[in-house]
Amino acid sequence: MEEAILKVIQTINAYLSDYILVIMLLGAGLYFTVRTRFVQFRCFKEGINSLFGGFSLKVSKEEYGMSSFQALATAIAGQVGTGNIIGASGAILTGGPGAIFWMWVIAFFGMATIYAEAVLAQETRRLTLEGDVLGGPVYYIRRAFKGKLGVFLSGFFAFAIIIALGFAGCMVQANSIGATFETAFGIPSWVVGVVLAIICGFTFIGGTKRLASVTEKIVPIMAALFLGGGLIVVILRIKFVPMAIGMIFKYAFVPKAIIGGGVGAALKIAISQGAKRGLFSNEAGMGSTPHAHAQANVKNPHEQGCIAMIGLFIDTFIVLTLTALVVICTLYAPDGPLAHGYVGEVVNTIDKTNLAQTAFGTVFTPKGGNAFIAIALFFFAFSTIISWNMFGRINVHYVFGKKAIKVYTIISILCILLGTAVSNNIVWELSDMFNNLMVIPNVLGLFGCSALVIASACGKKKDEAAK
Repeated sequence: MEEAILKVIQTINAYLSDYILVIMLLGAGLYFTVRTRFVQFRCFKEGINSLFGGFSLKVSKEEYGMSSFQALATAIAGQVGTGNIIGASGAILTGGPGAIFWMWVIAFFGMATIYAEAVLAQETRRLTLEGDVLGGPVYYIRRAFKGKLGVFLSGFFAFAIIIALGFAGCMVQANSIGATFETAFGIPSWVVGVVLAIICGFTFIGGTKRLASVTEKIVPIMAALFLGGGLIVVILRIKFVPMAIGMIFKYAFVPKAIIGGGVGAALKIAISQGAKRGLFSNEAGMGSTPHAHAQANVKNPHEQGCIAMIGLFIDTFIVLTLTALVVICTLYAPDGPLAHGYVGEVVNTIDKTNLAQTAFGTVFTPKGGNAFIAIALFFFAFSTIISWNMFGRINVHYVFGKKAIKVYTIISILCILLGTAVSNNIVWELSDMFNNLMVIPNVLGLFGCSALVIASACGKKKDEAAK
């Protein structure tokens, strides 16, 4: 029964990721890149300046929402998760090292898309009588489409994100933590699930303020931990770095040599894996991070749009790229087990779940590699779970009202427990399917409100010209 369900979900995902996903994500990215006059180039420095000194770390007692740093930390917590470790590993195994190139392409154009998402989240957010900030795709979708169409598209998005992130997403993250801890420390996966559920439940109950307080502290720690470990591996395998970079570019266009199959079929797999895992990693166009960026207290929407771009840059071009270099420099090097591709007996010992542990283990020793990834993944996945829970909560409030949030929280905690006990493949496929489905109404909403995005991106330059 489980195998039959898995095949159905995989068929749906194949169609969505191979056709609809690639077309919509690249289409939106290209459109907003051109219409905003390459905002990811023009305003990149502005985003960096804001990140390192243009906003406050504190929110006054009277102020609602979050500081812009807290909003960015919450967004990064949602972006930087298992997708950067397990997702990137899965993309490389299935699509070859060249899949990373297509993840870069998706991310580059995605910077313009995520700018649009953050701007619209700011433009359409609402403040409740209790002082809660409500913002995200459902609100700009309703602004873009009036009447029954807007109700349907916003409702469809809300349903998809509640399932994708609030429920299936929790299962994916918990599944990855449980599997790595069991491998590294011999702790039963279900025990890890119980501990994780208790910690997450405590954070969920505290609401947005507690979540913001947790993410602003944990995100810098987890980034420093993982980047430090990754840099050690890359430095010790520095002689293979040029080869690794060359493989990413070479196999982006001729992946047949390393993943087999016909030229056209191999290229299709490489691109679709890059698009699918790229989406899961950086979430640009998926509609998740706008919920965090809506919370930020900034001078104008443009400022948060620039900050959002830097978040995506950190996620993909720094964290994910480092993961890819570690994997390729250790496992795809001439002395590595995947030097000739993912073929032979190696398929029985290495999969996307333990690939990163195996890669780090070549330098840190197998036991050390397992422990390092398990600890890093705990930080990554925990921060992602609590951020995704907030994103789902906003949509539960939109569809069912505030009273339904308690029920939603209970189900989310149960999903964390369940995630450590079910099949890894079906968890990932379910998550992929609903992630893909979220893209459709979100991108339509972005196009429908594109005038607001273009005005925001080009307004600063017009003001300067007027002076």
